[in-house]
Amino acid sequence: MHFATAIATLAAESEHGNVALETLPFGLVAFGIFGVLALVAASYRNVANRHADASEHVDGEAGHGH
Repeated sequence: MHFATAIATLAAESEHGNVALETLPFGLVAFGIFGVLALVAASYRNVANRHADASEHVDGEAGHGH
C-alpha cells in the first residue's frame, strides 16, 4: 500500500491549474505547422497542368507517342 499512498500524496500535492489550458500552446503550434504544410501542398496543386500545352507540342515534333 506504500505505492498507492505515494501516488495519492503526489496527486494531492500537485497544484496544477487547468490542464487543458496548460497544453493549449502545443495544440496551437501543431495547428500552425499543419497550416503551413497545407499551404505548401496547395501551392503545388496546378503544377501538372502548367506545362501541358508545351509537352504536347514537344511530343508532336519529336514523333514520340508517349
